[in-house]
Amino acid sequence: MKKLLIFILLAVLTIFAFGYYNAILVDDAFVELETKSLSLLKEGDIIFQTSKSEQSEAVSIATKSKFSHCGILYISDGKKYVFEAVQPVKLTPLEEWISQGKERSFLVKRLKNAKSVLTDATLLKMKQKGQHYLNKNYDLYFEWSDEKIYCSELVWKIYKQGAGIELCPFQKLKDFNLENPTVQEIMKKRYGNTIPHNEKVIAPSQIANAVALETVIDTYKF
Repeated sequence: MKKLLIFILLAVLTIFAFGYYNAILVDDAFVELETKSLSLLKEGDIIFQTSKSEQSEAVSIATKSKFSHCGILYISDGKKYVFEAVQPVKLTPLEEWISQGKERSFLVKRLKNAKSVLTDATLLKMKQKGQHYLNKNYDLYFEWSDEKIYCSELVWKIYKQGAGIELCPFQKLKDFNLENPTVQEIMKKRYGNTIPHNEKVIAPSQIANAVALETVIDTYKF
C-alpha cells in the first residue's frame, strides 16, 4: 500500500512538473513573439487594449467592442512610449502601458498611407499639438472640449490638428448600448438623471474600425 501511494505521488509530481515546464515554454514563446512584434512599431501608430479600469467593462459593453482604451505611439531617444489620456494625460513607457492591459493583449493600427502622410514634419506637428493636452485631467464625462479629455478623443484630435486627418465620424452618446445594467450604473454615477444623449463622442472602437487604418499587430490572436 505504501509503495502504491509513493507511485501515485511520483506520478502526480511528474504530471505537475511537465505541465509547469510546458507553461514556461508557452510563456517564453509569447514573450519572444511579443518582442518581435514590438520591433514593427512606428511613430504615429495607434495602440488599443482592454483596460483594467473601473469603467472598462461598461465601455466595452456600450461600444460592443473589447477595446476600451487607446493611445498614440511616440519614440524618444530610441525608447517607445504611449501618449495617452489617463489621469492626467501623459507619456507612458510602452512596456508599462502593455502590462496595464488585460492579459497584456493589444492591437496596433496604422494609416494605410502612413509612409507618404506621416512625414517627420507631420509627426513633429502632431507631437506639438499633443503638448497642448499634456497633464490635462481625464474627462470622466466624455465631453467634447479641450478643458478635459478622454483617450480616443485625444487620439482623434491629435490626428486632426497635427495631420489634418479625421480618423472616423462622430457618434452621439445615445447611439451606444446604454440599456445594459453595468452601463447604466456607470452612467448614473457620472450624470445622475441628466444624461447628455446628444453629446458627440469618439470611442476607441470607432477608431479601431476606421477604414483608413490597417492592422500592424494583433496579439489578441496569439
